[in-house]
Amino acid sequence: MPAFPSTEWFQAAADLLNASDSFKRLGWCDTTMGVQVDNDHWEVDFEAFEVKSVSKIDAARADELDFVLVQSLDAWKAMLEDIKANGRATHDYTLNSLDLQSAEEFARGKDYHRRDAFYRFNQTFQEYFDMTSKLETTFPAAVGA
Repeated sequence: MPAFPSTEWFQAAADLLNASDSFKRLGWCDTTMGVQVDNDHWEVDFEAFEVKSVSKIDAARADELDFVLVQSLDAWKAMLEDIKANGRATHDYTLNSLDLQSAEEFARGKDYHRRDAFYRFNQTFQEYFDMTSKLETTFPAAVGA
């Protein structure tokens, strides 16, 4: 049971996506996506038809990525619990909905042309997170307590 957030959790999600037929259906994806959970950051490197690597990074490296998805731990937990309960994100918890409903930017990046990868490959990123419905995810005890 990988804990969220952790490199093991992000890698388990990558392994599920890489083992699926999703890239055949959705096409190639070349981008370096960041995920920020409170003050922690991870890099997920999509290269052609696979998630090439996952690593924990610092804020300076996150600034160099194409974009970073930013939410609090509680917000990530709510999204992942919705995915687990429904097999995929439902309306309020899709990446598009989170981006549109957020008072602050959900997908953040310094260069708009690079941040556009979030919109261009959005369905692949959604699939990445939706695959986690197959994981038994644990969360820190303080989340949502």
